[in-house]
Amino acid sequence: MRWTCCRQILLVSSATCLWTSSTSNVGSYVRVRLRTLHRAEVMDKFVTRKRPAEALSAEALASKKVSVSSTTTSSDAAVTDSKRAAVPAESAVLNSVDDTLKNDAQKAAERVTDASHGPSLATAKVQAFGGPTSGIVSAVTASTAGPSPILSGLLNDNSWKPHLADEFRKPYFVKLEKFIKHEWATQQVFPASSMIFRAFNTCPFDDVKVVILGQDPYHNVNQAMGLSFSVPAGQPVPSSLKNMYKEIATDCGCTVPKHGSLVKWAEQGVLLLNVCLTVRAHQANSHAKQGWEPFTDAAISALNRKKRNVVFLLWGKSAELKAKGVDRARHHVLTAAHPSGLSANRGFFGCRHFSKTNTYLQDHGQSPIDWQIEVESNKM
Repeated sequence: MRWTCCRQILLVSSATCLWTSSTSNVGSYVRVRLRTLHRAEVMDKFVTRKRPAEALSAEALASKKVSVSSTTTSSDAAVTDSKRAAVPAESAVLNSVDDTLKNDAQKAAERVTDASHGPSLATAKVQAFGGPTSGIVSAVTASTAGPSPILSGLLNDNSWKPHLADEFRKPYFVKLEKFIKHEWATQQVFPASSMIFRAFNTCPFDDVKVVILGQDPYHNVNQAMGLSFSVPAGQPVPSSLKNMYKEIATDCGCTVPKHGSLVKWAEQGVLLLNVCLTVRAHQANSHAKQGWEPFTDAAISALNRKKRNVVFLLWGKSAELKAKGVDRARHHVLTAAHPSGLSANRGFFGCRHFSKTNTYLQDHGQSPIDWQIEVESNKM
């Protein structure tokens, strides 16, 4: 009787362990089953040694065999049932884990894209391989609809879209986007993705009165903000912009501000456009000849063809070459040396481009630009 109870308790306990284990991995069934048989064998030897053979009557032996057989059969049946029940349980658990991993991976992809380059604008798509219950996430890729899934979505101003939409579909731009994606994945890129098209988003096509061309964004941390020559308020004013402020003070009598944010100009119709709209950190012109040049050419061409009486301020040889196709019968083009510290004294100082711009605008029925930047500003 004592043996039968011990045997039953042992097997029921083992079946319970099997049930618990199966919810995490049915494969453990084999190991637990072997362990159970081993324990039963050891217990059998232990009991046999403790009880003399003569004490076991034929009837007791028969009873033992029947009891053990019955218990083992019922236990095996319980194990089989638990194993069968464990399969959907395992599937449910792993499917739940798989879904959780997918959601976490998607959120992580969105955070990474947004924090480093702004790709909150791309939709993270998780690809899982290895079967529906594998729980293995093998890749996270960016995917959205449209010809250029990331960059095209950054142009928010509707007035520019009809003039630039075709550019996003052209082979050069597809190549550019591939390059930018690789740069985002491997390098630090300026400006932040949300500011790449800031020149267009801040200055609608229909409002453009003046175009000031720059080369490429500032390549140091916290400088580039998507507007040529401009830096966020609170950052040191670059030397080129300091020289521009000096010329404005002399030309128009403006007070030199303490910051370098030119948002006020952009909001009045001054398109502060760089030839290249992105740059790798600490490497000037690192994104030149990758595709930005034909894109900004298209923007200038659209202004040249669709508008009249726009003033183009071209400082330096690069800017002059960039706008060489502008129709000077339709628009006003002013050229001078670049305002950098190396060349400002060779023709930029004294050019009086700011007052000349306003004179031309007023002569053609447009309101002048208020070149006075706020002495103090919180505009970024």
